[in-house]
Amino acid sequence: MLSKRIIPCLDVRDGRLTKGIKFKGNVDIGDPVETAKKYYDEGADEIVFYDITASHEGRGIFLDVVEKVASTIFIPFSVGGGINSVQDMRDALNAGAEKVSVNSGAVKNPDIISEGAARFGNQAIVLGMDVKQVPVTADIPSGYEIVIHGGRKHMNMDAIEWAKTAEALGAGEICVNSIDADGTKDGYELNLTRTIAEAVSIPIIASGGAGNPQHMYDAVTQGKATAALIASIVHYGEYTIPELKRQMSAMGAKMRMSW
Repeated sequence: MLSKRIIPCLDVRDGRLTKGIKFKGNVDIGDPVETAKKYYDEGADEIVFYDITASHEGRGIFLDVVEKVASTIFIPFSVGGGINSVQDMRDALNAGAEKVSVNSGAVKNPDIISEGAARFGNQAIVLGMDVKQVPVTADIPSGYEIVIHGGRKHMNMDAIEWAKTAEALGAGEICVNSIDADGTKDGYELNLTRTIAEAVSIPIIASGGAGNPQHMYDAVTQGKATAALIASIVHYGEYTIPELKRQMSAMGAKMRMSW
């Protein structure tokens, strides 16, 4: 059985670490480089960096911040935000990322997934999905809709069908972020995560809603995720990564202990 991963998420706006609730009300909470180093030292399995306004503002990712983070950590590092072309992918990887997360850019141009996978390998291409629960319609039979541009633009696309398409195009992993659960600390959207995990064969990262170790354990068991993305509970000092790993391990999850 593979170890389950804990992945701190660094949402960055204007070069600063930020956090909101349900993609709204973001506040400045610190320096992303210092925070990434802290989580690396604590034993994070991977770190994700999202430039959360790049797509909405029509610009590329802040590569200088990516370079600074990459120089301080020595674990897998995934970056996303404003990745709209193979060149954008190359630039992010050259800046020190090991994976690139495509979200809005892939919805608008799905071929970027297959092109990136062909150039850099499936393992380097992560599909980021921002998902909101909506009424069931003919176009959205699952009741889960894809939303892009940082939660601003509804696409009338079914999330489960998009996950299947992305896997077929060559995505090596999917990060499923529930907009409804984001920042609430009320738990992950387990039905969403599980439904997508059962629809594809690639690893799924649960994102949005972590409030305690039980939520994370539920995500990797009931939700069938291979990893749990976290933000608020570590950003605000409620838990350390070693504490989360110890408690999840005590519940029965296989964790990579690094101390």
